[in-house]
Amino acid sequence: MTTREAFLATCEFQKVVPPKWEFGYWGETVDNWYASGLPRKHYPVLEETVRTPTSGLMLPAWQTIPGGRLPRGIAVMGGGLYWPTQGFPLDRDIREHFHMDASQRLVDVNLLACPMFPAEVRYEDDRYWDFVDCDGVVKRFQKEPQTMPSGWQWPIRDWPTWRKYKDERLRLDNLRDRFPPNWSELVREYRQRDYPLALGGFPYGYFGTPAHLMGYDSLFVAYFEAPDLVRDIVHTFTELWIAVFEEVLAQVDVDHYQIWEDISFGRGSMVSDDVIREFQVPYYTRMISFLKSHGVKHIFLDTDGDCRKIIPLFMDAGITGMYPFEWHCGMRVEEIRKQFPRLVLMGGIPKSEIAHGPKRIDEILAPVRETLKHGGYIPYGDHFVPPEVDWKNYSIFREKLHAIMDETPRL
Repeated sequence: MTTREAFLATCEFQKVVPPKWEFGYWGETVDNWYASGLPRKHYPVLEETVRTPTSGLMLPAWQTIPGGRLPRGIAVMGGGLYWPTQGFPLDRDIREHFHMDASQRLVDVNLLACPMFPAEVRYEDDRYWDFVDCDGVVKRFQKEPQTMPSGWQWPIRDWPTWRKYKDERLRLDNLRDRFPPNWSELVREYRQRDYPLALGGFPYGYFGTPAHLMGYDSLFVAYFEAPDLVRDIVHTFTELWIAVFEEVLAQVDVDHYQIWEDISFGRGSMVSDDVIREFQVPYYTRMISFLKSHGVKHIFLDTDGDCRKIIPLFMDAGITGMYPFEWHCGMRVEEIRKQFPRLVLMGGIPKSEIAHGPKRIDEILAPVRETLKHGGYIPYGDHFVPPEVDWKNYSIFREKLHAIMDETPRL
């Protein structure tokens, strides 16, 4: 089977070997592994230009690191999280070494500001590098330890700033400008693909996008003090995305839709059930109805943290799969499977525990074997593999995990 066929069969709960992916790796982790024995044939390479916010957010920050090396705090994509995204490079050497599968891909199209904001440095000293990213968010990049840039100033603060952003950057009369210069080349590749192809991704969500453009604190206040503003933001983006997706789907068929929310943290959801019902569910319903009418029936939602209590809300709205199920936040895939037998699961393996060696690896893989018996599960780390996981233990982990996955049709 191709990776695409294996992915779709897994989403249908067929007894097949699921795609062999990893969520991804921190840049420092990859460099450590090269120094410890990973054959270096195709060092991860950054993109040179920002084509769209989908593929190029944060890229200006990553390009400030000299010497052709990866920033320690960048992520290198391993297939389980879509690519391209956030300026992150795609791994090839780890995949080839362990005979893993090709990454799922995102349709690279602009779903935010059009025209994009030009990158502009706002402030720099020995510690920080502040810049306007292509989405209009001013982000702060710490030169040490080179972690992901964080929002510093946000373009949407109230009705006047929202109207300006909407009128200037979210028009429906320039949809063609939202497609990258190499769109025709991408279409040819997408049509001949053997990997899963998705719409959406980071930072596109019905909680995630307002939080991304307003800042979390401002969004939380706006839910109660300016609810009509939040509704207008989410409604506007939903209609814009549907208009863009209509153009995409006229040229290419896609396999799934990726919603980025990151709505939960270590103790549960950051917002109430009522907020989700009012400000997200109607727009999920609108989008999912549109997608299903165009043959897209697999709908995935990405949120970190403890999301156990809000999974039913998502499923009732039409979500069919979720990830990455962070173990340290209490998420256990074997328990989620029992509670939600038809929810497609991805991730769920406690990546930091791999560092503790073979015995612990066997312990964390026992529930993976059990969950695979029921189908609808693609196992990999519950977020990016950190530097404390050395090459020797990761190699042991991968070999053991692949052996279990190869048994899946017989479990």
